[in-house]
Amino acid sequence: MNSETSSTRAIVEALTRAIVEHRLLPGAKLAEQKLADHFGVSRTIVRQALFQLSQNKLIRLEPARGAFVAAPSAEEAQQVFIVRRMIETEMTRAFMGGVTPAKIAALREHIQRERQALSNEDIPGRTELLGDFHVLMAQLLGNTVLAQILQELISRCALITLMYQSRAQAEHSTDEHEGLVNAMEHGQAEEAVRLMQEHLDHVQAGLTFDRKRPSHDVTVALS
Repeated sequence: MNSETSSTRAIVEALTRAIVEHRLLPGAKLAEQKLADHFGVSRTIVRQALFQLSQNKLIRLEPARGAFVAAPSAEEAQQVFIVRRMIETEMTRAFMGGVTPAKIAALREHIQRERQALSNEDIPGRTELLGDFHVLMAQLLGNTVLAQILQELISRCALITLMYQSRAQAEHSTDEHEGLVNAMEHGQAEEAVRLMQEHLDHVQAGLTFDRKRPSHDVTVALS
């Protein structure tokens, strides 16, 4: 890894943590020069980091205005979860119609990666993997359109999960994924559907919106 790549990664990780740990306020402006001065790098490297963060939906890039911490609302999260419940309960039924040992093995392997991210305290990694479990189900069904729609939905609520889900809740999500796969492996279709619905209910209910008020100032947040 060259120094430019490692500098970009360091900025991405520092800003991700500042957002996740509620040190930066949603909507806060991320000034390129201020970040360049703080990290002792060029604005080009800062731009690369900001682009990566925009791909991860953590910030939004606005033409002629700059970069801002994304500001998802509780209402948006609620709407996303309503749609996810509609789609994913039926996806679980469809999955049960063609479940195989190979598909179960793929899901179990993914759950192991979730547990690894949890034990490594990898907050962005665990959030991504917890969402990807659901996309993987669609991929294993062989339905590309469903996988794309689900990926978009999960991306929309990824930041809200990242910001408002505790480590205990993330661990609980992995346990629920495991319970779901156990039901699938035993051919318990209606139990699997019930567990999927209950899991999405729990994820939504576990989001905590009354955290301490973070800062608008990137220098204060990163210090």
